[in-house]
Amino acid sequence: MTAPPTNAGLSTAEATARQSRDGFNELPKSAQRGLLAAIFALLFEPMSLLLLVCGAIYVALGDRGEGALLLGFVVLILVLTLVQERKTESALAALRDLASPRALVLRDGERRRIAGRDVVVGDVLIL
Repeated sequence: MTAPPTNAGLSTAEATARQSRDGFNELPKSAQRGLLAAIFALLFEPMSLLLLVCGAIYVALGDRGEGALLLGFVVLILVLTLVQERKTESALAALRDLASPRALVLRDGERRRIAGRDVVVGDVLIL
């Protein structure tokens, strides 16, 4: 009967070399929408289009005051929505960074708790 193979895990130097070769263990970050893309996305929502068309109809029928008021509110709503979306995106990014998972691995023959993004190919994970 043979003894089960023992594994001391990767050395710190080997893990560092693999990490520099392969990069971090994380999903690629999604590209943020530019300001113009966000504005156009908001403008082409059905409710925004409806309000813009109604404002244009008011202006076309000669009631410029009502049309300007309606279009002004549409612009105000779009600006507020844009600001809130930007705040939400930054809050989600901060939460994503704050809640990074941890992993227990064997490195240099001992157990170490490391950030999940620092796990490399060949690491022995302890569950």
